[in-house]
Amino acid sequence: MDKIEITGGIPLEGKVRISGAKNAALPLLASSILVQGPVDYTNIPDLMDIKSIKMLLEDLGATTETSGSNIRIDASAINKAEAEYDLVRKMRASILVLGPLVARFGHARVSLPGGCAIGARPVDLHLKGLEAMGAKISIEHGYIEATTSGRLKGCEFYFDVPTVTGTENLMMAATLAQGTTVLRNCAREPEIIALADALNLMGGDVSGAGTAVIRINGVEKGYCGKRSGQSLDSASIHVIPDRIEAGTFMVAAAATKGDVLVQGGEPEHMGGIINKLRQSGASVDISEEGIRVKGVEKIKSTDIKTLPYPGFPTDMQAQFMVLMSIAEGNCVVHETIFENRFIHVNELQRMGADISISGGNYAMVRGVKSLSGAQVMASDLRASASLVIAGLVARGTTTINRVYHIDRGYESIEKKFSSLGAQIRRC
Repeated sequence: MDKIEITGGIPLEGKVRISGAKNAALPLLASSILVQGPVDYTNIPDLMDIKSIKMLLEDLGATTETSGSNIRIDASAINKAEAEYDLVRKMRASILVLGPLVARFGHARVSLPGGCAIGARPVDLHLKGLEAMGAKISIEHGYIEATTSGRLKGCEFYFDVPTVTGTENLMMAATLAQGTTVLRNCAREPEIIALADALNLMGGDVSGAGTAVIRINGVEKGYCGKRSGQSLDSASIHVIPDRIEAGTFMVAAAATKGDVLVQGGEPEHMGGIINKLRQSGASVDISEEGIRVKGVEKIKSTDIKTLPYPGFPTDMQAQFMVLMSIAEGNCVVHETIFENRFIHVNELQRMGADISISGGNYAMVRGVKSLSGAQVMASDLRASASLVIAGLVARGTTTINRVYHIDRGYESIEKKFSSLGAQIRRC
């Protein structure tokens, strides 16, 4: 099993280009199910999660063609509506095929999903939304089964809490529903807007994405599959840049007291990250070239509270905790999104970080002068990234085990850090 070995203490310097966003690409690829014809996607990152959803779509009967960062998917010949356990267990985002499948075929059987062990992340709101649209839902033997006698029906649905994949799933389902669907208390992430833009390019009618209320008018055209139904149109879709990858390199630049130009990112998507980096004392300059981050000798402590977008993202909590672990003073990190997202703390403590957890969702971080290299183990995707940053700032050598997690969400991370001067290798 691969490991990543890092010799720390080297300030990062240079330029790094950000890849397409995994969390945008996955629902976009799933949306191809709604189309009777090919869909072309550009700026797709080369990640394990992308490979996983491609395999799932191919198993359903779709054809895929990959050329570099471009993928063409043709779902015209999909011949089954069952997403099997062996394909779904690797990635929680596989649940995103549920809405499109039941909308197109009137039936879907999807295994309950797997993914990172960072909390329950239930899919009950996905299912309640589909029920509100007329689907009958049952869960047996680890599978969700959704059926409808005809087309899904437009409805008004309120999310008890904002959910990104829940919003995406119901948006996609509603594009082929009869009538108008109004979704309230929606997630507002940039990835939601990217999906709405793509659905509109495919001939859908989605408005309000990026706000708490999204309205979708179902299409009234087309023929889909072996029965009368609706479909969207072929289109070319460009994937937005990955704001979490960009944030990870920005924090790494600040933590190593380096000077890095992050290219291809979208500053408007990263307000919470940029704000906290500036509060820590780092210089963050935005120009046409990109986002330049310069670290400072004395890092300032600043409290963090994760919140739904546009607040500080939970996917950056672990990385920022590393920066705070070598800051002057104390800070509190309050995780409000997932109940089990401090698994990385034990590994950071092995490297000399002074962190204590209270109540399960609060962490007190007391800054230390330096971290020291150690053998550590990655527990999930973003924890992996935090351990890479910790290794980059630590004295000595750090070996990170179970790095398959990081390959789910970061494209060629060791190569990109090497290009900035880091002593990092996969072994």
